[in-house]
Amino acid sequence: MKRYRQFQPIAISDFETDRWEHPAHNHNHYELIYIKKGNGKHYIHDCANDYSQGTLYLLGPEDDHYFEIEKCTRFVYIKFTDPYIYAASIGSASHLQNLEYLIKSRDTHLSGFALKPGDLHTVDKIIDVIVSLKDEIFSNEELLWLQILSIASIMQRNMPELKNTGGQSKDMQAMFCYIHKYIYTPDKLKATLMAAHFNISTDYIGPYFKRNAGITLRDYIKLYRKSVVEQRMASGRYSLKEIAAEFGLTDESHVAKVLK
Repeated sequence: MKRYRQFQPIAISDFETDRWEHPAHNHNHYELIYIKKGNGKHYIHDCANDYSQGTLYLLGPEDDHYFEIEKCTRFVYIKFTDPYIYAASIGSASHLQNLEYLIKSRDTHLSGFALKPGDLHTVDKIIDVIVSLKDEIFSNEELLWLQILSIASIMQRNMPELKNTGGQSKDMQAMFCYIHKYIYTPDKLKATLMAAHFNISTDYIGPYFKRNAGITLRDYIKLYRKSVVEQRMASGRYSLKEIAAEFGLTDESHVAKVLK
């Protein structure tokens, strides 16, 4: 599998082609891909998805993909690295949470986002702003980041909330999605509330999660929360007090316990 590497924190590309030149590949960064015009198929992990004007994708480093173009297509790529997400100096905690939720829950929307008409119009205009700034990325970095966060907020509200679907793999994807979304709200991660959300018994949800994930529900939540807190700490942008408040923890000493 070919792997593309990007060393700039953020890169924008806007191109039109009637022939896709790249083999199946993955990369070391995240990609927001917007279809400005055209249609064809997008293969993600060998699964074919039809794309057309207005389709929006979010891909992560391990998502292998390629396109088959049927009608000349204009692609807009917005590529950014994981460290950049936490080094960015603007945007509220809720905006960052939206982007984290999308990134960590990629498995639930590998077919791309079907945006509501109003949201599609807004995203199209935001993409125009991003393209207009692509030749001077360094001087417009903060403005670009605000556009990315705005798109993430729109994507988050267009993401279908998965319920119990009757299929084991989809059920687990839904549970991971739920945990990632509510990692900042500990009360919603109680087994009783999760069981009610997925319409299963409180006694069943723990064994079900352990059997299918290979780890207990409690341990998964603890490890996931630790990984997100560690990213906050590594960025140097957040105090222990701010982290405690964001994650619903009692105080700074509780943050230290999470990191152990």
